[in-house]
Amino acid sequence: MTEVKHKSGFVNIIGNPNVGKSTLMNALVGEKLSIITSKAQTTRHRIMGIVNGNDFQIIYSDTPGILDPKYKLQEAMLKTVDGAFTDADIVLFVSDVREPIENENKYISKLTRIKAPVLLLLNKIDLSDQNDVETRMDEWKEKLPKAEIIPISASEKFNLTKVFERIIELLPEAPAYYSKDELTDKNERFFVEEIIREKILLNYEKEIPYSVEILVESFREEERIIWTSANIFVMRDSQKGILIGHKGEMLKKTGTAARKDMEAFFGKKIFLELFVKVKKDWRNDSKQLKQFGYPG
Repeated sequence: MTEVKHKSGFVNIIGNPNVGKSTLMNALVGEKLSIITSKAQTTRHRIMGIVNGNDFQIIYSDTPGILDPKYKLQEAMLKTVDGAFTDADIVLFVSDVREPIENENKYISKLTRIKAPVLLLLNKIDLSDQNDVETRMDEWKEKLPKAEIIPISASEKFNLTKVFERIIELLPEAPAYYSKDELTDKNERFFVEEIIREKILLNYEKEIPYSVEILVESFREEERIIWTSANIFVMRDSQKGILIGHKGEMLKKTGTAARKDMEAFFGKKIFLELFVKVKKDWRNDSKQLKQFGYPG
């Protein structure tokens, strides 16, 4: 009997902000690991989602979109993206089929230089028509002739089976890098922080979501309940007032929505306390960014 070889590898998801990377990641993993909103820069950290089979392990990695950094936080996010180009066994490059190729120029030069196979996923085809999809595919074939182009809809899960099958074919032979019962490389506190940040992205406008960082102060899990508290850091006193709202109503709304999502995620009752604190210009503070888990 022929011995079945085990395959394992890092599959890194790369692309501009708002092209659907996090939606794709969650669909491929089958769990909501990456937060999704319509606002740019939703993903700040590199988040790994692990999919296991008897003879394979896929380590997916969702990354921030490339941007022109204006402060140290964005510089740290850019380092995360650069790392994803260099350590990938397979690159999933996600492009919005409705966006002109000129918007992708900062990726094209990097993609032509990497040795890993590239699956170019033309996303959101459910919002386009056949002629536009074919036109965009032809344009990409000229720009990245070595890439394999697959039209998809991450939100509708269209053609994702084909993407999965190609990943399995392209994975290198290797032992599992993580335990087969692991879903992600992140701990529980990380997901508490991300769920709170998602609710802030959804509930507040203008600069507030981009001026906020979350840090869990305590996380205690019991058989039927999780007790947790978190600090929400903002950069100015005026932002603190907006975040809390009149008589604390906005903060209460955010906390209630976050608690409901946490209960669905962890499968337990959640007791959540939120505190808002001012930490001036934390986005440019290297020491503070390190505490928040960003690369130095």
